[in-house]
Amino acid sequence: MNRRCFLRRTLAASAAVTFPFVAKPTVLGANSRLNIAAIGAGGKGGIDIGYCASENIVALCDVDQQNAAGTYAKFTQAKRYQDFRLLLEREKSLDAVTISTPDHTHFHAAAMAMKMGRHVYVQKPLTHSIWEARTLEKIARESRVVTQMGNQGHSQPESRRLVELIQAGVLGDVREVHVWTDRPIWPQGHTRPATLPAPSHLNWDLWLGPAPWREFHAGCVPFNWRAFWDFGTGALGDMGCHNMDLAFTALDLRDPIAVSAESSGINSETAPAWSIITSEFPKRGKWGPVKMVWYDGGKKPLPSLAKQTSLPENGCLFVGTKDTLFVPSYWGKGSFLSGARMEDFSGIPATLPRHPKAAEDHDAAHHLEWIEACKGQGKALSHFGYAGPMTEAVLLGNVALRVGKPIQWDAKNLTVKNAPEAQQLIKPEYRKGWEWQG
Repeated sequence: MNRRCFLRRTLAASAAVTFPFVAKPTVLGANSRLNIAAIGAGGKGGIDIGYCASENIVALCDVDQQNAAGTYAKFTQAKRYQDFRLLLEREKSLDAVTISTPDHTHFHAAAMAMKMGRHVYVQKPLTHSIWEARTLEKIARESRVVTQMGNQGHSQPESRRLVELIQAGVLGDVREVHVWTDRPIWPQGHTRPATLPAPSHLNWDLWLGPAPWREFHAGCVPFNWRAFWDFGTGALGDMGCHNMDLAFTALDLRDPIAVSAESSGINSETAPAWSIITSEFPKRGKWGPVKMVWYDGGKKPLPSLAKQTSLPENGCLFVGTKDTLFVPSYWGKGSFLSGARMEDFSGIPATLPRHPKAAEDHDAAHHLEWIEACKGQGKALSHFGYAGPMTEAVLLGNVALRVGKPIQWDAKNLTVKNAPEAQQLIKPEYRKGWEWQG
């Protein structure tokens, strides 16, 4: 495609994003098949669209032809694209898309798809910035499409049981939550590497998308982009929507009022090698104030809090007035420090649905709940009305890291009250040609 043709089509795609009309989303019968496309077809994108193989996979989009080759070979009938804007513009029969790109392009792809009436499944974290999360939630509500964020532990049946028990009061009033991860498992805390020629299989300009222009360098494609502030959200953004999900769901958390952070040191290029972030949530409903502490890069809470001599690489602790719950993973079974067992609470009713596939494969169940909801059957429970506010709260930790002091948050107005300099981190500026006018 020559430059003039590319610019003309880019402008057409941009018009589709900003046009005020919102198409009516398609809802099919339970036995019908959705027309689905993958935006991001390599790596995690190949896994996500693979869970949708029962439907009509009509198109695949990826800027890295080498990384997407395996998915191309699996779905040979699907049309291939490099620019998701052209895919969304041309595939008129499209019902839904999976979006499994680097964090910095989630917003543009999801916003455009929803504006055009397409259902969306978006990998975690939902967005690259807080303003984007708030905006996607609004667009989802207005367009009335079915949405799901890819934090598959949300569909794990044992985690859903723990939500029911916590909400029934078995822990009493939870005052503290401690959450930790083994991430980063990629380099962080470094500056920008030396530039290199972009490989022939990669469209570097499209990979950058709305991010500021830079020359290609090693350490980004296809995995380690997570470290770079321009593209990823560090260990916190990568795993917070997994490891914190039980707490956000069970305790109805949203909108912290204050966040503080410590770390190995911050630079303008990449997230730190380790961090500890403390978020203060106010009283809400029946729940009193709660403090959540996040640990990454090898940092963990004291093992004695869980009555352990050592802690696993990932986990969470809920410290309540009646009992403490220790979950030694991202999701799944937990143990009560009082010695109580899950079976002891059999009288507490189940209030959350369990997909028939969940006990065998909760990742598959998470995708199937979304697919079935697109057809009018059941609900996708990690919809953007839930996932948006959680992503906002998670990413606020990165704001505290980067401004280098405790922050006070005004969620209603998306404003850091005591640090005006933080506002540039709340709502990004996009590269020319990728401006958002919706």
